[in-house]
Parts: sequence; C-alpha cells; structure tokens
Amino acid sequence: MIAHLSGVVSAVGPDQAVVDVGGVGLAVSCTPTTLATLRTGTAARLATSLVVREDSLTLYGFVDDDERSLFELLQTATGVGPRLAQAVLAIHRPAAIRRAVASSDVAALTQVPGIGKKGAERLLIDLKDRLGTGPDTGSSSAPRGSSVPPGEPGWRRSLMQALLGLGWNPREAEAAVHAVTPQAEERIERGDSVEVGVLLRQALSSLDRL
Repeated sequence: MIAHLSGVVSAVGPDQAVVDVGGVGLAVSCTPTTLATLRTGTAARLATSLVVREDSLTLYGFVDDDERSLFELLQTATGVGPRLAQAVLAIHRPAAIRRAVASSDVAALTQVPGIGKKGAERLLIDLKDRLGTGPDTGSSSAPRGSSVPPGEPGWRRSLMQALLGLGWNPREAEAAVHAVTPQAEERIERGDSVEVGVLLRQALSSLDRL
C-alpha cells in the first residue's frame, strides 16, 4: 500500500494532480477541495490510497490520514465504490460525515451526487457501528466550501471552492458556475448524478471563452 507521497506538484487538473516524486510523475485522483490546496511548482504531501482493479491502478489523494481512512471505510458499505466514496468527501468534511451517520441524517447524505434516499439509508445502516469520532472535533457540520450560502447545492459549493482554489477570482468563479448550472440541473431532473469533476472541466472551458 502507498500510504502517502511527498513531492513537487507538476500539474493540477480538474480531477487529478501530478506530483513529481523522485523524478517520477504520479497521477493522483483528488476531490476539487483537495486540488484547491495544491499549487504547481510547490511541495505537497498527500495521504493516499491505491485502488487496484483488473484493468487499472488508481491512486487517490487526500489532505490528511483521517480523510484517507474514511475514504477506505466508506467503501465497506454496500454499493459504495471509490468514486462514490470520493464524492462523499468532496461534499462533507470527515467530522460532518461522522455526525450524519451518528444522528441518522439522511438529508445530509443525499446532498452527495449519486446518493438517493434509499442509498443514504443503506449507508447509515452499514456504517452506524463502524465510524469513530475521529480527530476532527470542530462543531460545524456545514459541507466543504461553506463560504457559499448553506442553501446552495453541494455540487455548487464544491465547484466554487475548486475554482477559487485554482486562482480564479469570485466574480469569474461565479460566472463559470452560472454557465454550467443548466447542465447540472438537467442531470438532476433526469435523476442522474452530478459529477463535480466533469462540471469543473466545463466551467474551466467557459472561463477560456470569457
């Protein structure tokens, strides 16, 4: 298992970063919030989890060991794979996830793209006795990116924070989010999941045209 990596960030994209470790560029899949903490040309340390499939090896990166542990624990629940576990962490901080499970907060979990009411209920059952309190004891249960009004959808909060972290100013970020909102709402109306990484690519493309 690759527990963590340290190196210089050589590239940051919509859904992954490349970190130069000993002359080898490692592609690491990250949430928009994690990507927002990285800067090209600067040193970084990421906790990591390697997911092995028959046809692929995917390295997932996190801001700390607690996020990595929760990512792995989420996958022990029925129907939760690495992508969905990553989506949960893109919307909620670890402490907020633990509180949601402890209080059976279905509404909090359904903020995550790809989790409906039945999926949230199943997740609560599977994780009820598995989650500890963790090191994060902050009192806020707000999703990541809570500088955006709390009534905003989870995908919008994550997208705004990612754009701001990539260096766009608030006005530009808001314009880009507005540009991709119709696509997001269309997917929601069809009952499809909203993938923040896909929206981020579309938002960056719209910024190039501004």
